[in-house]
Amino acid sequence: MSKPIRKAAVPIAAAVILVVCAGLLAFFASLPSVEPLRKTNPSSTAMMDTRAEEAKAHHHPVKRVWKWVPLSRISPWLQKAVVNSEDARFFDHDGIDMVETEVALEKAAEQHKLGRGASTISQQLAKNLWLGEQRSLWRKLREAVMARKLETLGKDRILELYLNVAEWGDGIYGAEAASRYWFHKPASSLLPEEAALLTAMLPAPRTRNPRHPSEHLRRRAFTVLKLYGLYGQLTPEQVAEARKYLGEMVTGPVATR
Repeated sequence: MSKPIRKAAVPIAAAVILVVCAGLLAFFASLPSVEPLRKTNPSSTAMMDTRAEEAKAHHHPVKRVWKWVPLSRISPWLQKAVVNSEDARFFDHDGIDMVETEVALEKAAEQHKLGRGASTISQQLAKNLWLGEQRSLWRKLREAVMARKLETLGKDRILELYLNVAEWGDGIYGAEAASRYWFHKPASSLLPEEAALLTAMLPAPRTRNPRHPSEHLRRRAFTVLKLYGLYGQLTPEQVAEARKYLGEMVTGPVATR
């Protein structure tokens, strides 16, 4: 009686393998190519399109303030602040930070829910460019695969793309537009404290306003400043000076020194 069962199991196993392979082929075929991004900049992003759809749904004018600049024209202080705060191992991982992922999974197991942690800059860029804000395991899988593919572009290009498409207020995209809107100066001229304030906005850019900062935004901006010192990018004296100017900025109208 056992022989017919074993014979029947062979075609069933083969069918399962074929279905899995077909699913994998369909999955990878559905992913966008990163190759165009080697030489050209995106004309829009999934996040921008989502915001435009939301505005239309609420009968609001579609707002998009966006000016693309090369990485060389974005203040190194903003580059450092974003990497320090958003993805400290950015230059060491291959798109997925396994150390942070393990920590996030442990927290999820303890809290019995999936949190937002462990998202690298490459993953955030994949979400902004192609995936939007939908939260699901399927979307996270696509995000992880696309983050790995983005890594083939090189770290500088990834950072350039991210800083140019990140949201920094309602309808404000990219470092250049953000710097000019909030500080009335080009992104190349941002000072450490200004870069810290912009970086502090990133987790919730449409609800955090540097001109009228909440206590949470103030604390987060000071934390970003401390990271400059932690990573040896500013001396303790320079951190103290930047903190002084940041304190003046967030207790009154935003101004620059």
